[in-house]
Amino acid sequence: MIRKLILMLLLTGSLPVVSAESPPVVVCYPGGPVSEGEANAAMESMLRVVERIGQWPDHSLASVFTSRADECRKLLAAKQPRFAITSLGLFLEQRAAHNLVPLVQPRINGSTSERYQVIARKDTADSLESLRGKSLGGTVLEESEFVQRIVLAGKPDPASYFDLKPSRQALRALRALDKGELDAVILNGQQSAALTALQLTNPVAAVFTSKDIPLMGMSANSRTSTPDERRRFATALEGMCTDQEGKKLCMLFGVEGFVAAVPAVFQPMIELWDRGK
Repeated sequence: MIRKLILMLLLTGSLPVVSAESPPVVVCYPGGPVSEGEANAAMESMLRVVERIGQWPDHSLASVFTSRADECRKLLAAKQPRFAITSLGLFLEQRAAHNLVPLVQPRINGSTSERYQVIARKDTADSLESLRGKSLGGTVLEESEFVQRIVLAGKPDPASYFDLKPSRQALRALRALDKGELDAVILNGQQSAALTALQLTNPVAAVFTSKDIPLMGMSANSRTSTPDERRRFATALEGMCTDQEGKKLCMLFGVEGFVAAVPAVFQPMIELWDRGK
C-alpha cells in the first residue's frame, strides 16, 4: 500500500541460511509488516539477478530476514555478514561494531532522500509542543532512538515527551488517528506521499517535518568483504533497473534505480547519531 513498504519487499527476504563459509545477506526491516512469501520471492529474484550481473556462481547468495530490531542485532552478531540491508537507524547504530560502510542507495521519485512528518488531525495540534504528553503512533517508533537522534535532531526525547504507540502497520495507525484513538502519527517519506490516496474522514496536517534524511540501501562490512566484492555487488545493484529481468522488479516495486552511496551524504547523520550518545 505504501511505497516504502513495497520498496522493502524488494529489499527483504527469508531464505535458508547458507554455510558459515558463505555468510548470508542480513536484511532488517524494523517496525513494518512484511509478507514472508512475497518478500522471499522478491529477494530470491533480486539475488539471482545480482549473481548474474556480478558474476557470482548461481545460488551462491542467500539472505536471512527479520522485522525486529533486537533480532537484527543478534543476526548481525551471529552471522557476521559481508553485506546488510538495514534501516538507516540500524546502520548508524551498528556501523562501528560491524565496520559498515554505505554501498548503494535506492532512488524513488527522483530522490535518494526523504523527510519524516508528524501529522495530526487539523485543529487539534499545531506543533510538537502542543502534542506533549499525547499519544504518537507509527511504524518508525520501533526505532525510537533513531527518531530522537536523527528525525528530531536530538530533541525532544520521544519516550519521555509522547505516549508512544508503535504500530506494525502505518494504515492501522492512520485509521486510529482518524477515529481519534491516536493524537498523532509519525510517517516516513513514502508513507506521507501515500496520504492523498487514503480516504480519511477527518483532514490531517503536518505539525513537524524533518530535514532531508538519506534513504538507506545496502551496506558492507569493510573488513570481511573485499573491495572487489563491494564493487561487484554495487555494480550489480546499479545495473539492476536496466537489466531485462531486473527492470521488471524495479518497475513492479516503484524503484527507479540504485545509485552508489556517497559517504559524505551520510556524514551529517553519523555526527547527529554520535552527538546523541
